[in-house]
Amino acid sequence: MSTLEDWTARIEQLAGELGLEYCPVDFELVPQNFMLEIAVYGVPVRMHHWSFGLRYIHQLLHQNMGHSRIFEVMFPGDPCRAYMMNQNSLAENTLVAAHVIGHADFVRRNCLFDRFLNMAGGHILEQSAARAYRLELALARHGQQRVEAVLDAALALEPHIDIQQELYRPPYPDAKPAPPRAAGEPFQQRYRSLPGEPLASPQPTGRAPMPPHPEYDLLWFVAHYAPELQDWERDIFLAVREESFYFYPVHACQIMNEGWASYWHARLLREAEFLPPAIYLQALKAHSDVVRPYAGEQQLALAVNPYHLGFSMWERIVERQGIEAARRICNEEDDFGFIRNHLEADLASELGLFSYQMRKDGETRMLSRDIHEVREAILAPKYNYGAPRIAVDKVQEDQSLVLRHDHASDGRGLDLAAAEQVLNYVARIWRKPVTLLTVDFRGVPRTLTVSHPDMPYTSAKPA
Repeated sequence: MSTLEDWTARIEQLAGELGLEYCPVDFELVPQNFMLEIAVYGVPVRMHHWSFGLRYIHQLLHQNMGHSRIFEVMFPGDPCRAYMMNQNSLAENTLVAAHVIGHADFVRRNCLFDRFLNMAGGHILEQSAARAYRLELALARHGQQRVEAVLDAALALEPHIDIQQELYRPPYPDAKPAPPRAAGEPFQQRYRSLPGEPLASPQPTGRAPMPPHPEYDLLWFVAHYAPELQDWERDIFLAVREESFYFYPVHACQIMNEGWASYWHARLLREAEFLPPAIYLQALKAHSDVVRPYAGEQQLALAVNPYHLGFSMWERIVERQGIEAARRICNEEDDFGFIRNHLEADLASELGLFSYQMRKDGETRMLSRDIHEVREAILAPKYNYGAPRIAVDKVQEDQSLVLRHDHASDGRGLDLAAAEQVLNYVARIWRKPVTLLTVDFRGVPRTLTVSHPDMPYTSAKPA
């Protein structure tokens, strides 16, 4: 009787014949509780924090209620690491192995993954374990309360990176003082001294603005410019930022990546003539469970299954444009380009996609089936890592920090209660007053301020 290792080896051979290219994949069978921890923490070994415990409970409840089932977790790198649940059937794990090979091919081809993996390195698991070890040393030296306060702030700012910048980015260049203004000709000096002329404006002190431009990489800025941060605290901020960079392509290419892996696991199994009929039929049933829409017939769902949408789009692209065109799209796009350029109106209609609005009174309204609005509704949660777009506006002379919510490009107001909590976390680390300029959900300007780091609340008032 053939084993999972036998089927996986033969599927890999078939994948090579079909033109898939990828770094070697290390497959490992793990128990359900270990798989759940990986899904919650993001990696097998990561810095400990109470927020991961909340995520664990949430994931466990969903799993026990039948709303979520984890088949595999794959980490890009060289080699790729794939964890499969040992409680899956042989047929399910055969499908999972083919799915992982599809992921590995996507990661090898996609330019966004290539850029971020080149910056973050291809050994995320070892790097994450090393960071967790450094955190344990900090806990032993500085105590849980101090370390947890730093992690509270760093993880609250986890999505706030600037993906256009490099991971290992140097500080701002040293600013040179502005040259003094020339005194001017004698006539100009006499003209300025005439009665009734306004007093001359103060000469610039030469202090360059900080930051020199709106800074959207909040983790980087706090790590480098918080006035009283110690080295071990900076290390935590930079560690969280590095992991955020590593995970960004997973977030930004989810629909493409899961759809590509689903397309290839379906094709590999379909063309794997060596699989016994019983294994193939059971794997086909698992495939149907993975790529089905969240709602059944005659029902509407308020969320899109990325496996279903991505699989449907790739099938349509390969059918109409061919596999080489699909590989070119795989290389060049992320989910933003994929959805805007390749989700066609007829497919959206066939899949029953629509945009909707959830009102404050709890009512949900369907807004439109227009393809442009549907595309933007799918992409809206992905913009800026799913977080509000916040920039460091300036650091005042007294080193107080001013943040500004870029609501014009963000297209939404802030949840003021959540913003207040994050500001308190940041103020404890910045250790000077922190202000956020924003708008609420009605578009009314608001100013939120933590005037002292030890304040348990903020003041929120109209701007």
